[in-house]
Amino acid sequence: MYYYIKALHIIFIVTWFSGLFYIIRLFIYSAEANEKPEPERTIILKQLGIMQSRLWYIITWPSAVLTLIFGTWIGILYGSLPTWLVIKLVFVLALFFYHLSLQKIFDEQKKGNFHWSSQKLRMWNELSTLFLFAIVMLAVIKELLNALWGFAGLIGLAIVLMIGIKLYQKYRKD
Repeated sequence: MYYYIKALHIIFIVTWFSGLFYIIRLFIYSAEANEKPEPERTIILKQLGIMQSRLWYIITWPSAVLTLIFGTWIGILYGSLPTWLVIKLVFVLALFFYHLSLQKIFDEQKKGNFHWSSQKLRMWNELSTLFLFAIVMLAVIKELLNALWGFAGLIGLAIVLMIGIKLYQKYRKD
């Protein structure tokens, strides 16, 4: 039974992260569409709004909830809370706060308020990449992961991601 629950947990983690990665992409497209002239702006924003709602409420939110349910179930079956799991759960909690921040952006864009530029959204998107790396590494490597090297690896990854964003920004301007 444990492995079936674990498999379902992993499946919903994958679909949750897919939703998180793609919703930001739709936010970016919406922010850019908001700068276009009419009637193009209205047509594009309407279509993107439909896509955002379907992705958010049919895939992303249910996947987040099912990840939490199956993860809790695995925790009960596992029977203990080793240090690596406590650290992983801190990252998962932070990921839920990140998810809620995306809900706020979703709600703002639904009302036609575009407070985030496409560039800031691209940078915010990379936070989910850091969560993904941290959570998967902790789940797979467990106690073998040296905390100092793990933290240094996350910082290094963040630097590489930010450099990539800056290079992309420069490429788009040229």
